[in-house]
Amino acid sequence: MREHESILIALDVIERMNERILNGDSEGLKDIKEIIDFLKLFADKCHHGKEELYLFPALEEAGIKNQGGPIGVMLEQHRQGRDYIKQMENSFSASGINRIAFTRAASSYVTLLRNHIEKENALLFPISDSKLSAFKQQELMRNFEKLEKEVIGEGIHEELHILLNRLSEKYIPG
Repeated sequence: MREHESILIALDVIERMNERILNGDSEGLKDIKEIIDFLKLFADKCHHGKEELYLFPALEEAGIKNQGGPIGVMLEQHRQGRDYIKQMENSFSASGINRIAFTRAASSYVTLLRNHIEKENALLFPISDSKLSAFKQQELMRNFEKLEKEVIGEGIHEELHILLNRLSEKYIPG
């Protein structure tokens, strides 16, 4: 759930960037590429990776349905999120940015992930707490830490938080 807080800040940042792009501002293109990289690494590869590799299989073992159940819904939303990120990336070309394509994909992504996080916080994580033993949850935490080191890379998590702090200070007023 702590990772959700960072992802929600990133969504606020991308919304502010989206507003600037809609108003004709092209100065923040480097920042947009950085927030997309943050979302790909932190939200998808790290956070969703932990869920897909470890949490969801543990929940299935505990009897939670994948097909036709909450895990299947979460997996489909992860896939949709990846599609929107790809659309945001594809809105860039050598000549600049396709504002309409970017803002459409970014808005869809923000809406999707906010709803996704709300579902996980209100439904999936409470189910996890009730269905998974304390021992299993500790095992999951060890696997999450292992994923961060081996898949994301040593120190990358901290670098991503520094990037997010810099962008949030720049784009989120007060």
